[in-house]
Amino acid sequence: MTHATVNPLSDESAATVRHRLWSIFGGSIGNLIEWYDFYIYNFFALYFASAFFPGSDETAKYLNTFGIYAIGFLIRPVGGWILGIYADRQGRRAALTLSVTLMCLGSLMIAVTPTYATIGVGAPLLLLVARLVQGLSLGGEYGTSATYLSEIATSRHRGFYSAFQYVTLIGGQLVASVVLLVMQRLVTADELAAWGWRVPFLIGAVCALYGLYLRRNLAETDDFKRASAVHRPNLMAELLKHPREIAIVFGLTMGGTLAFYTYTTYMPTFLVNTVKLTKPQAAEISFITLFIYMCLQPVYGLISDKIGRRPVLLWFGVMGTLCTAPILYALKDTHDYTTALLLVMAALMIVSGYTSINAVVKAELFPAEVRALGVGLPYAVAVSLFGGTAPLIGLAFKDAGRETWFFWYITIVIFISLLVYALMRDTRDHSRIIAS
Repeated sequence: MTHATVNPLSDESAATVRHRLWSIFGGSIGNLIEWYDFYIYNFFALYFASAFFPGSDETAKYLNTFGIYAIGFLIRPVGGWILGIYADRQGRRAALTLSVTLMCLGSLMIAVTPTYATIGVGAPLLLLVARLVQGLSLGGEYGTSATYLSEIATSRHRGFYSAFQYVTLIGGQLVASVVLLVMQRLVTADELAAWGWRVPFLIGAVCALYGLYLRRNLAETDDFKRASAVHRPNLMAELLKHPREIAIVFGLTMGGTLAFYTYTTYMPTFLVNTVKLTKPQAAEISFITLFIYMCLQPVYGLISDKIGRRPVLLWFGVMGTLCTAPILYALKDTHDYTTALLLVMAALMIVSGYTSINAVVKAELFPAEVRALGVGLPYAVAVSLFGGTAPLIGLAFKDAGRETWFFWYITIVIFISLLVYALMRDTRDHSRIIAS
């Protein structure tokens, strides 16, 4: 099969392009809002940790705060299971709408939850409940949005179109970073710790209502319409007929998700707690690197449409295995702003080999009748075990005086994923998505 390099929009009618772009926008903007809602927890954790976990030990506060962060990830397989089945039975649009509704509820809960000083242990318990709701939402969001964007795309440009899932996922982090930068300039650090951290959660809840409106008006995909004509009483039994594909999704995810959450979610804390940069400097580095990283995603997606998905994954696997420890050692030993920025950016250029195309690779593995469940469930399990725990494990190693062990832990996990990339077939040439 040959894949010519062309303009992604050149061979479609204007009406078709408008329809496809509107569908991608509607699916993607809701994704951005959901990830913004989820990530502001991490970006503002440095400020609200004391509100829920009083004490003098800063690392202990962060451990407790990121412990709840990790629990929000551990519930994601349940979300991937429930919303994956819902998406494969009721439609991608219905599942995406439910997902953004749950995220809105979780953000609103965090925004209005009283502090430990007001209601004692009830405060961290309510925070935990809110994160569980958000974890359920994201558990279903990834698989459904990956499926939707992959199915709505043309076969020749599926890598390009589906890359917008991570454009908006990273965009959610970027918007959260911008909100943090603005808040740091508008109010003092004490005001941020006292009440300012609630503002971004309120913004997220309001924006989620807009995402709800957009998703209620999305067009359903043709693949789902065809698959829904055949009744399948037990989707889990259907999914288990694809054990190889389930194992591939888990294996190709584990290294990528660990690297992604290390260099994005955990990095602001690492830059403050280990590199000893100021909180504003860490926020600026996050903003600059995330913006460039976001722009790289469709570029890598286009490359995968030309040369295949597997070579792009191998780029991440090989470079991640060879460069992770050197980059993190260099970061640990520097206290220079520019050096830190360049090192983080180098790491994200490597990770782009995974993030830009992992959604389409997973979607191309499964038939339409179990695609959302097949993409979402094993992915959510891998993210819960490796991605969501990255900040907690990194802080735990630091607290034990063995921070560099975390660097080698990441390297080993990426190497395991590299073995999967080396052994799997290229899904571009063996896609199970019906060509359009």
